[in-house]
Amino acid sequence: MLTDIALILGTTLMYSTPLIFTALGGVISEKSGVVNIGLEGMMTIGAFVGASVGYFTGNPWLALIAAGAAGMMLALLHAVASIHLAADQVISGMAINFLGPGLAIFLCRIFFDGATMTLSIPLDQKIPRPLNGIFAQNSFFDLIFNQYATVYLAFIFVIITWFILYKTRLGLRIQAVGEHPKAADSLGISVFKIRYLSVCASGFLAGIGGASMALSIVSNFRPTLVSGQGFIALAAIIFGKWKPQGATLACLLFGGAQAIVIFLGNPEIGVNISSQLLAMIPYILTILILMGLVGRTNSPAAVGIPFEKS
Repeated sequence: MLTDIALILGTTLMYSTPLIFTALGGVISEKSGVVNIGLEGMMTIGAFVGASVGYFTGNPWLALIAAGAAGMMLALLHAVASIHLAADQVISGMAINFLGPGLAIFLCRIFFDGATMTLSIPLDQKIPRPLNGIFAQNSFFDLIFNQYATVYLAFIFVIITWFILYKTRLGLRIQAVGEHPKAADSLGISVFKIRYLSVCASGFLAGIGGASMALSIVSNFRPTLVSGQGFIALAAIIFGKWKPQGATLACLLFGGAQAIVIFLGNPEIGVNISSQLLAMIPYILTILILMGLVGRTNSPAAVGIPFEKS
């Protein structure tokens, strides 16, 4: 019984990590007033670049940074369209969601001899486990805390994001341009610069979120790797009321749902449920939560509204 609980908790942490990185990026972007529907595409290109750089260089940390940079490049396109050209932010984000996977598969075919998935990264070149060997193997604490470094890095980023948003001048400016951009502009704050910075930061974190899947949960990139995780991260942002700590708790909830799916799908458990039905659980949970939150959350006042400097 305790072993089963530990397995579920450990799996929850592992599967929550990509969502946490991505949701934090979405929080930063939307706090500044820019809707980032394109998180899914940014995660996908990050997963591909992370897996590719990890395979060719053997350095998972360099791969993680490269993945963040790739996500940031797509975010910059979204920023130019949404901020500078005042395009519809939802449409721009959906375009990124098409561009990211398409570009990833196109580049994958070039670098991996026509294949749509990258070659596997050797086990010793994946993201390391910092607590490996500290606890007795397969003990209760080992099953929970013997996680890849990205899990702990994600929670560190939660603290950093919370501190920046609520305890620094930059964070107050991000919130100001997301709530009252004209008032912020009248005080000499560059709305465009703050929004560009926020959207690019969201792309960087989403890219890392995608790479954390390719460099730890699995060991390569495949077209179905992300498969809706970016949209679940968007739901976590809403569920968490546009706060980093709230979004993190929501990501843990969704990660827990995925962990239960994996646990129930184990043939040794003896639960005779269709694998297709089990795979639907996280997405059904997402829909039910969003239905229950209609009219109960308050997004930043100026989110989704292009700013035109007078």
